[in-house]
Amino acid sequence: MPGRVHHVDLSLRNIAAAEPLYDLVLTHMGYVKGKPYPDGGGEWDMPDGSESIGIRPAEGPDADREHDRRTSGLHHLAWRADSPADVDALYAKLLAFGAVILDAPAEYPQYNSGRGYYAVFFADPDGLKLEYVWTPPA
Repeated sequence: MPGRVHHVDLSLRNIAAAEPLYDLVLTHMGYVKGKPYPDGGGEWDMPDGSESIGIRPAEGPDADREHDRRTSGLHHLAWRADSPADVDALYAKLLAFGAVILDAPAEYPQYNSGRGYYAVFFADPDGLKLEYVWTPPA
């Protein structure tokens, strides 16, 4: 289907710190850990090959810059959940892991025109805002 995201690669300051969190989150969603990248990091793929998420070491003069979602670049990344219970299940795993929770699972009526929006917001070790969200079928 045209327009769907094929893959996303994220540049991170500390792959060793980030990889366990991304592995927990992505395998919860059904991704399977794939090939490592030659320069560090690697990717997780959906079993059907429809999409992948990769993490790789940040490079260049600003490689150690702390992430600020309000400047140029990625603001946040959100994945679709199967149900509110699925959001809660990931939240429980994030808590057990010790992840930084930005906003606990809740209804966020200010999003999706008040039609239902249940999400958890959390951060990776670089401070990148991540979200797992369920919305009802249209």
